[in-house]
Amino acid sequence: MRNGEKNVPNGCNPVKKQRGRSKTARVADFLFEAGMLRKTPRTGYQFLGSGAENVAEHSFRASLIGWVLALHAGVDAAHTAMLCLVHDFHEARTGDFNYVNSIYNTKDAESAAEHAVEGSGLEDAFLSLWREQEYGDTPEAALAHDADQIDLICNLVEERNLGNPYATKWLECVLQRLKTPQGKELAAAVVAGDHTDWWFKGPNPDWWVKKVKK
Repeated sequence: MRNGEKNVPNGCNPVKKQRGRSKTARVADFLFEAGMLRKTPRTGYQFLGSGAENVAEHSFRASLIGWVLALHAGVDAAHTAMLCLVHDFHEARTGDFNYVNSIYNTKDAESAAEHAVEGSGLEDAFLSLWREQEYGDTPEAALAHDADQIDLICNLVEERNLGNPYATKWLECVLQRLKTPQGKELAAAVVAGDHTDWWFKGPNPDWWVKKVKK
């Protein structure tokens, strides 16, 4: 059975008719598919009751977090950031399954990842990253896992600070998912912080009263 032909409904092979098209055309398809992540909501916020983001937004900050964690850990930061960037790419096809959805539904994430790049010439490069993040035990994969969770932790802290009491309950669970010393240290700083400090504590306090330039 060829790559990309497993686990698809009868009469519905999403890649069969793509074969024979140029690699450049398939790369263009890949980029359009990446754009779908901007329109794919992260569904857990339905249960939290506040907050919202799409998968592309999540992947952007998770990639930055992974880069920072890898720098602190002394491993390949660019590689870690790329693991974070591709980790949810399959959700352009499967959608995002939150923890409640996953009790009742399954998704074939690997086939979705394979179908996204078949015929593009990106197969080896993309799928090696995707599979390392999904199944690997490398230091970079562990940091990418933590970056994924710390992005959620950042959002939960913001929702907690804005008054959602359930965010604290979620934080207690998410913090237990962290694997690395670097991830745990950064998460502790995030939880102890205020999401407005980066801008509110910057100017001289008089700025917020008089808007006086210094």
